[in-house]
Amino acid sequence: MYTAQVIDHFTNPRNTGQIPDADGVGTIGDPGCGDFVRIYLRVRANRIRDIAFEICGCPASIATTSVLTEMASGKSLDEAVAITEDDVVNALAGLPESKVHCSNLGTGALRQAIVDYLQRYKKKREVK
Repeated sequence: MYTAQVIDHFTNPRNTGQIPDADGVGTIGDPGCGDFVRIYLRVRANRIRDIAFEICGCPASIATTSVLTEMASGKSLDEAVAITEDDVVNALAGLPESKVHCSNLGTGALRQAIVDYLQRYKKKREVK
């Protein structure tokens, strides 16, 4: 049912936890299925220098968010926001059709974290 990549990222998720004083935080949840994802970013020179996540979800949502954080790490904000749900699913060599929606949670939280960072950055620039 699940690929070796999905099993690996589910049983050994990468980049879990929090980033104290994160530059951007994005949270998304789907009450219909109960999954919840929060992504933390540290941004330097317009690149994601550190990324972490907290999650309550099924194996597919854990695996997709784990691989997403690996894909986004080190990328510019423009490159990271361009990562699609299909990119995530492909990085895991596929998901069962009933679990493809799980890839939306991580990418949605990442985009929210980037927006949060940009709003904070803009406020800091306005204050100066």
